[in-house]
Amino acid sequence: MDLILWRHADAEDGVPDETRRLTAKGRRQAKKMAAWLAGRLPADYRLICSPAARARETAAALGDPRIEKALSTAATPQGLLKAAGWPGGSGAVVVVGHQPTLGAAAALALTGEASAWSLKKGAIWWLAGDDGSDVEVRAMLAPGIL
Repeated sequence: MDLILWRHADAEDGVPDETRRLTAKGRRQAKKMAAWLAGRLPADYRLICSPAARARETAAALGDPRIEKALSTAATPQGLLKAAGWPGGSGAVVVVGHQPTLGAAAALALTGEASAWSLKKGAIWWLAGDDGSDVEVRAMLAPGIL
């Protein structure tokens, strides 16, 4: 299974948090990362995202996402990985969500322990593994270097 953890791109400040939208910079970040991903993902990948506006807009740069409440701003790393089908799932899944949950989910998938790992706005962690016991990092990429 390939698990791509994608943090939403740069967003406006404000409240309520769930309605914050991408900035112009964020739309550029999402477009760049989506173009990079589109050239590398298999045709049958799944795209899931948080219900927050900024995550939906980020995901929409790549395709039509399925909204998952388990990926909300209150998500847990364990809930995120379960929603993605990690470990033991098949195919590729792109998860668009939030910090600190994405960083903690990457740590949990790689080490077995949720830790405070950081993921920049618009960046990805691409992990691959079969059953969670042998996991490799395929890519860690921020939109600023694309």
